[in-house]
Amino acid sequence: MNNLAALVIATSVLVMIPGPNVALIVANSLKFGFRAGMVTVLGTTLGLAVQLAVVVAGMAAVIELAAEALSWIRWAGVAYLLWLGIRTWRTPVDDLAAVHASPVVFWRGCLVAAINPKTLLFNAAFIPQFVGAGNNTATALAGVALVFLSVVLLGDLLWAAFATTARRVLGRYAPSRNRLTGTFLVAAGVGLGLSHGEDIK
Repeated sequence: MNNLAALVIATSVLVMIPGPNVALIVANSLKFGFRAGMVTVLGTTLGLAVQLAVVVAGMAAVIELAAEALSWIRWAGVAYLLWLGIRTWRTPVDDLAAVHASPVVFWRGCLVAAINPKTLLFNAAFIPQFVGAGNNTATALAGVALVFLSVVLLGDLLWAAFATTARRVLGRYAPSRNRLTGTFLVAAGVGLGLSHGEDIK
């Protein structure tokens, strides 16, 4: 199996494992619909792209330093997502047709993806494995990172589409929808807080 096929398969498997990014995408898709889910995906993709840029351009020492700095910022993100989840859980029932997302969903997604030190360290170890022997240049790494990011983007859009389908079903049970959305936001916060664990997205 060539490196490109192996990369696509491995990345597809990783996308199927829900982590903080996926939890946030699902939460926003449930609450606001597919468009907001898609905007969230664009935000998480940008945050991940920033990390991949560090991996491609940086040395191991720089990556370690960046990861240490992000670990401090991460806890502020955890507190924010937990607060948001609890608030959503307690939000009164609303009409689906009247619910609209604000531009903040993009930046929220970008923040959650960018401040996760675990994904930075994981990608620093994961991406170079798919560069051909003797071709470990910045250009080759950038190519692998671009394929990785494209697969993640497509997979996350599928998560948003799945959650939007569930949203239509939950439209009849608005209190359950708010509680499910709140649960996913709390899960995103917990996942970010446990970012030294096994889930990587």
